[in-house]
Parts: sequence; structure tokens; C-alpha cells
Amino acid sequence: MAAEDGKDWKPATKLVRGGTMRSEFGETSEAIFLTSGYAYDSAEQAARRMSGEEEGYVYSRYANPTVRMLENRLAMLEGAETARVTASGMGAISSALIAPVGQGDRVVAASALFGSCRVICQTILPRYGVETEFVQGSDLDAWKKALSHPANYVLIESPSNPLLEAVDIAAVAELAHKAGARLIVDNVFATPILQRPLELGADISVYSATKHMDGQGRVLAGAILGPTDWMEEFIDPWLRHTGPAASPFNAWVVLKGLETLDLRVRQASKNAARLADAIAGHENVAAVRYPGRSDHPHYAVHAKQMEEGGTLIAFSVKGGRPEAFRVLNALKLVDISNNLGDTKSLACHPASTTHRALNEEERASMGLDESWIRISVGLEDAGDLEADILSALSVMNG
Repeated sequence: MAAEDGKDWKPATKLVRGGTMRSEFGETSEAIFLTSGYAYDSAEQAARRMSGEEEGYVYSRYANPTVRMLENRLAMLEGAETARVTASGMGAISSALIAPVGQGDRVVAASALFGSCRVICQTILPRYGVETEFVQGSDLDAWKKALSHPANYVLIESPSNPLLEAVDIAAVAELAHKAGARLIVDNVFATPILQRPLELGADISVYSATKHMDGQGRVLAGAILGPTDWMEEFIDPWLRHTGPAASPFNAWVVLKGLETLDLRVRQASKNAARLADAIAGHENVAAVRYPGRSDHPHYAVHAKQMEEGGTLIAFSVKGGRPEAFRVLNALKLVDISNNLGDTKSLACHPASTTHRALNEEERASMGLDESWIRISVGLEDAGDLEADILSALSVMNG
């Protein structure tokens, strides 16, 4: 098998051809190596492979050719030294957070995180003697104070889930490095098409490849991208011995999804920008959050970091949870689902779904109350989506 270097390719080319390895059969579509194990020419070769004296595959929990193609493509796209793919997005972020820390270490995290990420930081890590401090992600003074003494890791989302807050990645990266910490960025909402954290100074980028990378609601997968030495020291042993390995079939599905990632993200972002403007003008809407709108409180930071506004919108309806549920239940085209990054538009009530594990005080710390709805905008006709959402909002007048 052979792969082109491709370092000078543009992103669209990397998404289609990056990391491709062809077998002796010369297939044009990437092969699925749906195997758990591998055979050796001799007992001696098996011993060399297992000891690391000879390169080659030994077990698909460790590595697999199809999974490796996906890892190489993602690393090429992101400009990372190395990538590792996991069975899910939470498999990726939990590995990136838990594998490298130990008793006495300190993590500083933005308060606005996906619910499960927040649970890891405030519940799981402290069990192992790891301190976590939360700060308001958009407040640079809070970051300066929290990182005025040593830390090991910093975790942020930008845009954050679900209210699309911005964190100045470059500024926080500089503060993190002065404190001796590595910066981990959950870049799921922006995707590597619209924002590239490593270019902004981050050390590690993590993804739920379930979202835009597959983008069609089919499989689970996650990815960790970062320096080779860090990956080999911390992540590789963790993945081998704890086992959150990606299925070769799922890796193949994501590989095929990447071929259209640029097209899908940009079109969905155009749809989202139109819908955000339409929603903002409705009498029953109290507030709209969309990174591409100038009325977003963190618009300047988003505009500095992101090429477009992205595929997610959050809006607050007047009347709280009862009215939010009425709006969701009135949707006819948009599905109610807690997933995102799909070709199909999806809407959810974060306080009772994605962030239900947090108590009221914790949700309040990120500005999330019962009135908010999150919409992941897909590839349907924008006019049809607009009509559906505005019609649903109008039920509040009945």
C-alpha cells in the first residue's frame, strides 16, 4: 500500500484523498478491513510485531488499516502531527482528559461544556485526586486569574454547547502555556472546515465524528488530534488497555462522509444564517444566539476564529419550558432529537436532554434556562425550514 504525502493539498482535496492506502487490488474506494486479528508469517514475526521491533498490525483494538486511513486523513486536514480515532466522541474526550492526568494534577475548564464533559470534570476527575476549576469561558480576566498558578490541562468548547458562547482560543492558549498546561479544544460545533484550533495555538483538538464528519446519522466515532510524543506517551497505552476502539466499518463510513464535509457544512451554515435572521424577528422569541450574527454577545471572537457562523442556532422562547415544548411539538419537518451535525435538521430542549445531568445552579452558570431550544440546521430547502419553524413559533399565539 502507498499514500500520497499531500501536505500542500487544499482542504477539499485532503477530504477526498488524504490518507488513502490502496491494497494490491487497486480499489478506488477505501477498503474496509473488517478483521479483529492478523496472521503472521512466523512465530518470530509475531514476537517482533508484539514487541514493537517490527511495524505491522497485531490486533484491531490497537490499530486497523481502515481506521488508520481515517486517522491519517484527519491529521492531514487539521495539520496535526497525529490523530487517533475512538468508538465515540465521548470516548475521545474522556481519553484526552483522563489518560494523561494523575493525582495532584489540576484542570481548568470553561463552565459552558457539554453535559457529559462537565460530569467528567466535576465528578470523575476528582475521584482520582485531580482538581478542576471552572471559569466563565468568555471572561479573559477569569482565565488570567485561574491560570495565574500552575495547571496541567485546560478544556474549552468554542462555540459552546448549547448556547454557542465563544472562547478566545489564541488568548487562552497563551495563558495555558504560561501556566504549564496543554489546551484541549472540543471543536465539534465549528468543525475543522470553519475553525482550526491547532492553528490558533491549541495543543489538542477533539471531535465527535458522529456529528458533521459522518453527518448523516449513521455511526458513532470520535477523534483526538495532537502531538505525536503526547499521543504515544498517554493516549496509545490508554486506548490499547482500556479498549475504546473504533469499528473499522464505522471508520469507513466516516471516511466516506469526509468526502462531502466541506460542501455540507458550508451549505448548512448558509441555511442556518437565514433561519437565525428569521427567528430573531419573531415576536415570541426572547433571544437568539448565532455566531454569524452581529448581535451575538461574542460576535467579535467568533468572527476572528470562524470562517462562517456554523450550523447551530440557539433561541429562547417567551414562556419558558411549557412554551418551548409547545414549539418543539409543533414542528412538522424538523425532528426532535438531541443529535446534531446531520443532513436532517434537528431540534432539542437542552435543559431536559443534553444537559439534564446538570443541576439548576450548574445550568445557570452557563446561562442555560428552560426557555432555550437548540437547532442543528441541515440540508433541507431553507424556505421549507423557515416555514416550519415560524409556523411552530406561531402556536404560542393560539
